[in-house]
Amino acid sequence: MIPAAFDYVRAGSAEEAIATLAAHGDEAKLLAGGHSLIPLMRFRLARPTVVVDIGRLEDLSYIRDGGDHVAIGALTRHRAVETSELVAARAGLLGEVTSHVGDPQVRHRGTIGGAVAHGDPASDIPSALIALGATLVAAGPQGTREIAVDDFFSGFLETDLGDDEMLTEVRVPAADGAGWGFEKFNRRAQDWAIVGVSAVARAGGEVGVGLVNMHSTPVRAAAVESAAASGASAAEAAELAAEGCEPTEDLNATVEYRQHLARVLTRRALEAAGL
Repeated sequence: MIPAAFDYVRAGSAEEAIATLAAHGDEAKLLAGGHSLIPLMRFRLARPTVVVDIGRLEDLSYIRDGGDHVAIGALTRHRAVETSELVAARAGLLGEVTSHVGDPQVRHRGTIGGAVAHGDPASDIPSALIALGATLVAAGPQGTREIAVDDFFSGFLETDLGDDEMLTEVRVPAADGAGWGFEKFNRRAQDWAIVGVSAVARAGGEVGVGLVNMHSTPVRAAAVESAAASGASAAEAAELAAEGCEPTEDLNATVEYRQHLARVLTRRALEAAGL
């Protein structure tokens, strides 16, 4: 299908993009790599009257060592995250998960900020950000604010970002020496996950587990984390993977099958993380 008519604005700076968002409210949408927004527009599931192109804002494309965290600009391409030596050394789980996003063409054009801001419950990257305990930085007319990843995803394809805000940075706590695992079940290579699991085990017994396509949002497997922290084995903790989740049924899986997958994949991810 052909998208509905819209006006196009190419922003020269983050400030210009934010000003355009503030002027048009929820009628405006940001365009970075376009792999999330364009398909929605083609099916007219999204019908913005103004599209604000931020794809050329090079100052939002970076990967930096922030001491206790890795700072990643929202417009950093997936491929840069996938191949970053800094990410591999300090947040290896994120690099591994990013390597499973789409195909090479998608990873060379898509951005980490776009993948996160889209709020898709089946997207791979949020599972890693939840497991690692990331913080998202948003900028708007009133300045910047930090949003914990657990507070960021608010509903199906919805996030805590205001209509006049844009995601500018992803901050991932350093996980030097931590064990981690990622498991994704799909029907074909490059498909969205039917269920996906990220797990990280830090020194001192701290465990983080993020699930995708098990709820209306990417979600933390809090019951699994609590059980693991109390000394449960990977198999024992994984039995709680579906607790608190409300997966949907579709052509790929029933609710019961998704619950089963969550338990199996969580056990595998925890075992890979060294639990």
